[in-house]
Amino acid sequence: MSEFSRALSVSASALKAQATRLRHVSENISNADTPGYRRKTVSFETVRGPDGAAEVFAGPVKLDRSDLERIYDPSHPMADETGHYEGSNVDLMLEIADAREAQRSYEANLKMFDQSRQMSSSLMDLLRK
Repeated sequence: MSEFSRALSVSASALKAQATRLRHVSENISNADTPGYRRKTVSFETVRGPDGAAEVFAGPVKLDRSDLERIYDPSHPMADETGHYEGSNVDLMLEIADAREAQRSYEANLKMFDQSRQMSSSLMDLLRK
């Protein structure tokens, strides 16, 4: 496998991992007001291929086990005898920061993918001449 192919596969794996992360962040944001919803987190794992290139993959999805917010609303259908119900443990500021970080990482990997492709194409043009 050529160095260009390795660079393309590494950046492609990182693009897929960040896309997975963005998907889970968007799920968290959309369910921020859902009672009983637990925030989803994803970790990254590095796997070395047979050619020695380290690729990044999204690991298993985990649920955040921090306490759910207790909300007082006696008129809510899920309220207990004290008038409280459990909301979600999603912090929108944290989710927005995660989304921004994932977006920037995605853009950086996309730039690396594009530059590797351009270098490979330029090399092919030089070899044809």
